[in-house]
Amino acid sequence: MARGQQKKQSQQKNAKKAAEKKKSQGADQKTAAKAALVHSCPVCRTQMPDPKTFKQHFESKHPKSPMPPELADVQA
Repeated sequence: MARGQQKKQSQQKNAKKAAEKKKSQGADQKTAAKAALVHSCPVCRTQMPDPKTFKQHFESKHPKSPMPPELADVQA
């Protein structure tokens, strides 16, 4: 078994490795971004984060389709 200074160095090295591993497993950006996409276009099934973006998308991509009722009162 290691004693004294060698033991302290080993503990510090292991703590540093554990911290790096924990940091790399932190918040996954893809998962967080996917969770933020709450509005879905009924025509093309594209997902958007907020109603304003949803309305802009609908007006530009589907001008001939009738506007969904949930977008009627949204200011773009």
